[in-house]
Amino acid sequence: MVLDRQGRLVWFRPVHNQPFDLNVQAYKGHPVLTWWQGDVVFTYGEGTGYIAGADYKVEQEVQAGGGLRADLHELQLTAAGSALLTAYQTVEADLSGVGGPRKGKVIAGHAQEVDLATGKLLWDWDSLAHVAVEDSYQVLGEDEAYDYFHVNSIAELPGGDLLISARNTWAVYRVERQSGKVAWTLGGKRSDFSLGPGARFYWQHDVRPHGPNMLSVFDDGASPARERQSRALLLDVDEAAMRATLRRAYLHPAAFLAANQGNVQVLEDGRVFVGWGNQPYFSEFSAAGQLVLDGELPFGWHSYRAYTYDWSGAPSEPPRVVALANPAGGSEVFVSWNGATDVDRWVVLAGKEPASLEAVGSQPWSGFETAVAVNAAGPWFAAVALDRSGRQLGRSRPVEVGKSA
Repeated sequence: MVLDRQGRLVWFRPVHNQPFDLNVQAYKGHPVLTWWQGDVVFTYGEGTGYIAGADYKVEQEVQAGGGLRADLHELQLTAAGSALLTAYQTVEADLSGVGGPRKGKVIAGHAQEVDLATGKLLWDWDSLAHVAVEDSYQVLGEDEAYDYFHVNSIAELPGGDLLISARNTWAVYRVERQSGKVAWTLGGKRSDFSLGPGARFYWQHDVRPHGPNMLSVFDDGASPARERQSRALLLDVDEAAMRATLRRAYLHPAAFLAANQGNVQVLEDGRVFVGWGNQPYFSEFSAAGQLVLDGELPFGWHSYRAYTYDWSGAPSEPPRVVALANPAGGSEVFVSWNGATDVDRWVVLAGKEPASLEAVGSQPWSGFETAVAVNAAGPWFAAVALDRSGRQLGRSRPVEVGKSA
């Protein structure tokens, strides 16, 4: 769903299975919405990525390659017309080094690049070929496959290499785009960097580069708990000295401890937007760390990642309207337009015939559904959406009192 800055609903899309990671990205030169949708299997997803335009119509579906299914953890569009995505694969591997059988079941993490125009698999990185199962902090279970790596984000670095985050090794990997070789490891059991005070992270999510030497990290700190609360981190990474230091940590006053998920979005003016993972909150901080916005989802709900963007939506469907007779006289008209971001005011039209309607009242947009009381009996009504300059954005179909359109 999309909310405005006051937390009011602007757009929602009901789906028959689980959606993750609704985001705004650029595709073919214009802003689009992207998300993943599918089935959650154990600790990962098997489904499809979606790209939708400003009219909210799906322009393209994105599938993983190599016989794998696209995972929920990542869908990043690149300037080269490709998509970076994650996939999971259960294979046989030697688990004796972690107290398991020599022929055990392990879940490999795949980072893939897929060409959007053709669906061709351009690049496939298999964690088992580069990171040992002994590097994991995940406890080996008795029945299920061993999720030793748990890839949860991929990002492009300046120069083209990729930054891959693995929750269960507590580590971030710089991977060479051409060879797939791990150039360096940050965190975990085999860190190539020394870590300054406060720079160590645990069970992390959503690692992103910002310029040549800064990373943002959502440090879950659990589960199981290794810290008292989750943190949004900005780390300075010095590849010459091979040292990572804490630039700033953003903490919520409620001291949330997220067991999983979560993200950090660094905005151009230095503000930082944080989704608190399986804790049902999202927050915005000033660059100096002051909490300036705080949102809460209904109890028991959560969002994999949360973002803030300037988004302009223009639905292809017309506005919807319902008109009811008002016992006090006249009528009350309820208007909504799922996804329209630029509506400033609704004008209600009424008349005895659907082809001859005249303006009988207006009301500023006041939320997803705006109620407008008018001194008119109709019985036919319609609504017109106007922007701030008075330009007509859309018009509903005519509807009779007691019916909807």
